[in-house]
Amino acid sequence: MKKAKSSEKTRASAPARPAPTRGSNSASEPPPTVSGKWLLSAGAIAIAAAVLCAWGTLCILFWQGSWQLLYHPASTVDRSPASVNLPFESVGFATNAAGEPQLRGWWIPASPEGRLTAVYFHGADGNIGDTLDALSGLHAAGLSVFAFDYRGYGKSQFAHPSEARWREDAESALGYLTGTRHIPANTIVLVGKDLGANLALEVAAAHPDLAGVVVEQPLESPRAAIFNDPRARLVPAHLLVSDRWQTTIAASNVLIPSLWFYWTPERSAASEQDRPEAYNKVAARKTLVWLANSPDERQQFQSALSGWIDQLPPSAH
Repeated sequence: MKKAKSSEKTRASAPARPAPTRGSNSASEPPPTVSGKWLLSAGAIAIAAAVLCAWGTLCILFWQGSWQLLYHPASTVDRSPASVNLPFESVGFATNAAGEPQLRGWWIPASPEGRLTAVYFHGADGNIGDTLDALSGLHAAGLSVFAFDYRGYGKSQFAHPSEARWREDAESALGYLTGTRHIPANTIVLVGKDLGANLALEVAAAHPDLAGVVVEQPLESPRAAIFNDPRARLVPAHLLVSDRWQTTIAASNVLIPSLWFYWTPERSAASEQDRPEAYNKVAARKTLVWLANSPDERQQFQSALSGWIDQLPPSAH
């Protein structure tokens, strides 16, 4: 009996062996593997995502900076009408919610008073400090002159220029003349050069109550500066850029007298096929003047302008 008990005690003190796991074997299992097809798919997705992010970044950069392809503003106004002995008044208008003027310009009164008032729209480069020759010519023709800088130009409020902002600023200029200076709309003539001429046509189309519009070398296709840029071919530029400058459409809606100047020695006003498409679309009374590049070109300009002003309806005087 003692021997049996001793044997049972020995068996009880021996460690228990773990039960064999089902399906296990003495050899170690191979590590899991990733298929080459999965790796190729993951790599392709990663590359596509990187390319998409890079393209999206390019779209954002183009959207933010494309305005610089067309507009080239300068903030420093180096000259004023006093530089050419013109009497003038510096004005601020189009106040914001804080009462601060967003736009700055010059009022150059005619002497004697009682003549037409010209609103001058400068081009896409520089600021009003570069327009003194043009302003002097308008003043010499007997016009009071109101010139201003769009937002983003000169001393006007900083903002990226655009067609929509130019239109808003032009409307503010007209509102300042008619509302603050109480100048009748039918005595106001719009005058524009380069892209400012395109703007003048758009504003003229919206205001048949004005006296007339004078345009000097309007751009045939302003958008080309943006859409013909090599970077524009890499992005959906027409969706990213809102500027359209549809000058031909604007010209077809102009109902007031217009005077068109083009500086070129190679064309003649008698050549119907050489006349600009926008000019041909104008249904109202219009005059086209081809100016040759010669020493007396400014005199030609002044003569044509004065003759056109004299032919305006009496209500404009």
